[in-house]
Amino acid sequence: MIIYIHGFGSHGNGSKAIALRDYCKAHAIPFIAPSLSTIPDLAIQTVSELIEAFQRFENVSLVGSSLGGYYAMYLSHKYNIPCVLINPAVYSYKTLQRALGTSPNFYDQSTYEWTITHLDMLKQYDVESYQGENALLMVQTGDEVLDYAEAVAKLPKAQMTIEEGGDHGFKGVERHFDKIAEFLNRPNH
Repeated sequence: MIIYIHGFGSHGNGSKAIALRDYCKAHAIPFIAPSLSTIPDLAIQTVSELIEAFQRFENVSLVGSSLGGYYAMYLSHKYNIPCVLINPAVYSYKTLQRALGTSPNFYDQSTYEWTITHLDMLKQYDVESYQGENALLMVQTGDEVLDYAEAVAKLPKAQMTIEEGGDHGFKGVERHFDKIAEFLNRPNH
């Protein structure tokens, strides 16, 4: 089972989620991409409950993008499960300071308040000792939102794909779906 964790203000029907869902369906890989709360504690609780429910029946792995990558790092460490991190916001409690105030929900263009309380919630999910064990890190140097070098430095034990150019959405991510599936399906996970 692959659980996809979307980024800040996004949802389970974002472009990467749809593309990965289609790939998994074509390859008979169980997949879910929940639309998570904008409140970090609730988002973590939802994914934790999904992991615990599915782990009783099958192997579970995570794919997280941006803020979802930050959540995936925490959950991969907590549950000792493999994850793929796509342009992860490894210090989201710092980088999302610039989003304080009214933020957009990219599904329906509604808005919500992003506060200091949310940043404090994010801080509690920082696992300083996590260095990318069980992780495939995928970054593009052209990420206009995050500094890819921060993720590379924080996760030295991760398997890495570093591409020149690209953007925060990770242009051409579909080219890597076979690699992602192979990584998540390795016997030592």
